[in-house]
Amino acid sequence: MKPAEAYILNKEEPFKSILIQLQMIIEYSFPEVDLQFKWKLPFYYLKENPFCYLNASTKKGYVDVGFWASAHLEQYNEYLIADGRKVVKSLRYFSVEDINQEILISVLFEAHSKKEKGFWKH
Repeated sequence: MKPAEAYILNKEEPFKSILIQLQMIIEYSFPEVDLQFKWKLPFYYLKENPFCYLNASTKKGYVDVGFWASAHLEQYNEYLIADGRKVVKSLRYFSVEDINQEILISVLFEAHSKKEKGFWKH
């Protein structure tokens, strides 16, 4: 088992269910992504550049989908959380029911589009 997959499967509930749901949405929407394990987190890469990452904050009770291209994202900014970070913003989920697939997929596609246009690189 890959370390990124172990990270997801070894989390306690509800984090594990949230992570699995996010993993399914991301991998279904972008079959070309490469799931890696960087900085002790599951990172999705597109063409050797970081695309987004999953972070289960068990102490704070949520899972983040973080985006490197956040400075260039224009849609759904009201849902993107900076939380003191200068470069990265994230969508935050406290339960599986919190996952709005329309918003998540829209942000993913916008991040992908910006990456394809050269707005961001690792």
